[in-house]
Amino acid sequence: MAVEHARAHALPKPWGVADLRPWNTTFHGGNAIGEIWYERTDTTAAPPKLLLKILFTNEPLSIQVHPDDSYARSMGLDNGKSEAWYVLHAQDESIVALGLTRRRTSQQLRHAVDDGSISDLIAWQRVKAGDCVFVAAGTIHAIGAGLVIAEIQQRSDATFRLFDHGRGRELHVDHAIAVCDARPADITALPVILSDERTLLTSNAHFTFERLELAPHSVWKLQSDKETWLLVIGGDARAGSFDIKIGSAIFLQSDCIDIRAGQTGLAALVAYPGRDVVTDLLRSTVMDTAE
Repeated sequence: MAVEHARAHALPKPWGVADLRPWNTTFHGGNAIGEIWYERTDTTAAPPKLLLKILFTNEPLSIQVHPDDSYARSMGLDNGKSEAWYVLHAQDESIVALGLTRRRTSQQLRHAVDDGSISDLIAWQRVKAGDCVFVAAGTIHAIGAGLVIAEIQQRSDATFRLFDHGRGRELHVDHAIAVCDARPADITALPVILSDERTLLTSNAHFTFERLELAPHSVWKLQSDKETWLLVIGGDARAGSFDIKIGSAIFLQSDCIDIRAGQTGLAALVAYPGRDVVTDLLRSTVMDTAE
């Protein structure tokens, strides 16, 4: 049983930003921060199955691909990496890429890596705040500049880069070509309304991703037998003994927590392992109608 106010860990990246507000107000010495990882405060506990992040992009990220579980384990890793993105903020004409514009052979793909034309082969698409994208392991993908993205993923850092915009970092072409599905991919996950408060963003064998919208001053009980991550993306609340606001995250496992939404309500993302939706994840307890 566990209820924890997750710890935010900042990671510098060459494509990151210096100002993370309102998602994170900690001063990071002017360094370009590309990712905030949310970690359990109980460092003695077993590692969770999922990793929750926020990404901040001032420049395009590398063109990359992640292995599936089978390939990752053949390399001695615990598991592969499928992930999903929820766009929190997008500048005008911000883009992401998922899959290729058409099917390519391994030889064609290697040639495009060698001559730098791979950026022309991947399927770019504009995104806006509120869009959700599922990135299955084996899918070639990239994230453009001007975006803030919440990401939920299998807990793995197995990334094979195909192109890195001249940053001088290592590429992993052989591994990338071996694991990639070199064809078009379906980029947008279609949301499903579960209730007035819950919207299913995407669900797959590895995780389920939801958005919560809680009315002002409403009171709820969040409960799950599985590990569960909650990230506040709007409003504020009192969650158990914690005050939570934009950028705060809660970790919950085999436990429950009472949530009282603030004056403007609460918007949050919730993720947990597996494709089965937890039907009793959120239950109303009372409604406070005071101004």
